[in-house]
Amino acid sequence: MAPLFEQIRKTVMGKKGVMVLFAIVIAYAWIAVSGPQGLQALLEKRREIRDLQEQNAALTREIEHRRDRIRRLEDSPSEQEMEIRKQLKLQKAGETTFILPDGPKQPEPTPATNEGK
Repeated sequence: MAPLFEQIRKTVMGKKGVMVLFAIVIAYAWIAVSGPQGLQALLEKRREIRDLQEQNAALTREIEHRRDRIRRLEDSPSEQEMEIRKQLKLQKAGETTFILPDGPKQPEPTPATNEGK
């Protein structure tokens, strides 16, 4: 009788142990996915990295554009004269400058809705 009882006890404890271990693994996985360092945080960090890379690329283009403008100003006296006249609002004798007002601002289009359909 003792060996049969011992075998039944081991089988029941074994199944309970597996169930408890399975529950612990599920709980740990849930915490890992939904916790502060979980999947949502990882996705947010990746989006933030992508945004910063785009900003970096835009700034790099702007820097290159400004370097090109500086090179043109250094090498071209006519560019220098035009920039100085623009900054100081100067004119040559006999020149006429037209100053036009800004055009009316158009309202931004609103997205169409399906209210009437």
